[in-house]
Amino acid sequence: MSDTAHSGTTHSGALLHHGGRLRQVALRYGIPLTDWLDLSTGINANGWPVADIPARVWNRLPEDDDGLELAACDYYGAKQLLPVAGSQAAIQALPKLRAPCRIGILSPGYAEHVHAWRSAGHHVIPIAAEQIPDHINDVDVLLLTHPNNPTGACFSLAQQLQWHKHLATRSGWLIIDEAFMDATPEQSLVSYSNRDGLIVLRSLGKFFGLAGARVGFVCATVSLLAQLHVLLGPWTVNAPARYIAQAALRDKNWQQQTRERLLIEAERLHTLLTQHGLRPSGGCVLFQWRQTTKARRLHDDLAQQAIFTRLFDAPSSLRFGLPGNESGWRRLHTALANRDG
Repeated sequence: MSDTAHSGTTHSGALLHHGGRLRQVALRYGIPLTDWLDLSTGINANGWPVADIPARVWNRLPEDDDGLELAACDYYGAKQLLPVAGSQAAIQALPKLRAPCRIGILSPGYAEHVHAWRSAGHHVIPIAAEQIPDHINDVDVLLLTHPNNPTGACFSLAQQLQWHKHLATRSGWLIIDEAFMDATPEQSLVSYSNRDGLIVLRSLGKFFGLAGARVGFVCATVSLLAQLHVLLGPWTVNAPARYIAQAALRDKNWQQQTRERLLIEAERLHTLLTQHGLRPSGGCVLFQWRQTTKARRLHDDLAQQAIFTRLFDAPSSLRFGLPGNESGWRRLHTALANRDG
């Protein structure tokens, strides 16, 4: 089971089937689900500790004046934003707010972006990170995942703002998907998202480890958020998810401690892979990426030892998430040492 050149997913008809899918892998290898070390997702395995949700939260429709927007604006540094059902909701909706155009999308990258824009009738131009300056005049919209998934490629604030300025002169957009940005907030473009044509997507799935809650945010101008709100309709985020999200966004101590821990663990993973002859080709705080022609063989070797990584076909590569405990670190070390070749 592997991912396409634009990453994160495989095709089946009109649907994209995401990585993860651990139940299928457990059946394929004949290893009980509970025995697996899942390093495939890039999600913080030690996410924000969810407490009990009061019964009253389940008994009422979601309310947009419950404080979630204020908490999110404070956390992200946004002037205004719109909560959505994970950044996936925005990924699918944003292409519907423009007439068919030319959009450059960072490649390799998260496949849902490509799928959504093509499905809406836009002309998608995959662009490698180093080729963006050569193509900026060829596109009406530029879409970056930053840090990129899976390569970890990053761009300076100055460079991104220059690209935005260039596109804005033609009523173009710069869209930044910052799903993996939380550990390095100083690199975020959110504080500039009140500028016309600049759209930043954020999510609680990775850093906070709350992927199942399906909570994301679109940071943009008031006018664009209004269009998006009309398109998505009311109650895009359920009340329990709003309750959890607000509490997590206000937990400053947990956030700071988690940033410090993840930075240390990212370096640990980089060092571990390097020690085993797999020096990462890229990555970020929540994952490391290794490009190698032997990716499929390595993926299978680790899977036979009940360690699940994310396999990519183009380019041939593997993505390793962070183990969640010392037992996981020891298992990864042993598996890498015992791999076949």
